[in-house]
Amino acid sequence: MSATTQAPSSPSATVPALFVSHGAPLFAIDAGTTGPALTQWGQGLRAQFPGLRGVVIMSPHWMARSAQVMTGPQPATWHDFGGFPPALYQLQYPAPGSPALAQEVLSLLQAAGVAAQGDAARPFDHGAWVPLMHLFPDADLPVVQVALPASAGPAEVYALGAALRGLRSQGVLVVGSGSMTHNLSEFFGGAREPAPYVLEFSRWIEDALARGDMQALLNYRSQAPHATRAHPTEDHFLPIFFALGAAGDDLQPQYLSREVMYSMLSMDAFALQPAAH
Repeated sequence: MSATTQAPSSPSATVPALFVSHGAPLFAIDAGTTGPALTQWGQGLRAQFPGLRGVVIMSPHWMARSAQVMTGPQPATWHDFGGFPPALYQLQYPAPGSPALAQEVLSLLQAAGVAAQGDAARPFDHGAWVPLMHLFPDADLPVVQVALPASAGPAEVYALGAALRGLRSQGVLVVGSGSMTHNLSEFFGGAREPAPYVLEFSRWIEDALARGDMQALLNYRSQAPHATRAHPTEDHFLPIFFALGAAGDDLQPQYLSREVMYSMLSMDAFALQPAAH
């Protein structure tokens, strides 16, 4: 399925929240239609918000016992995968960190009752740097990564995003990076038609988003079709709730991509923008 490539359209001074599917590590060099869609959207965002001052991103490839926040000034690019082409390991994403923004994130989480801690040595994992390579290829925006607490469920991750909601009116893009579907036991490679269950699950989520049915989304595990097949474990779906929490209730989804790679990896990406009134 092809992506749509719209730039941000809201006239609001509030930066959208964003969910991206980061797919397999090969997404860094095999961009499909999703990579160019993210690049175009990122360009539009920079044009609309010339004062954009940073990115706060959650990836399932950093899981910790409790909330953790990257605080280093120049995080390394971590190639946290094996068995891929050598070119992938040469890629670097030299975006700066931001100790100041990290402290803001820590303060907001702590004010919300979350026992968050800083990690000055944390590098960017591929769940962060791979989609950011497409969104902001110049790597000039400061990036702060937030860990996914290992014991958290949808409501807890939503609360983490909600604690950071105010950053969006202060020039910060809040991103949940995961995967709309992520059953790697079905990853056999090659270009094939999207598996029907992948489309059914992804479009159920899109419909629930369009309705603003947060209860259905929070209970997707029991309500969405093929939920346990789409996500044998929850880790790659939970970042969607980080974006939803940061977005709040008065928002509408703007899809950037509905591509499916390798038959079973839905690359859905969407911005959550202030709803028109």
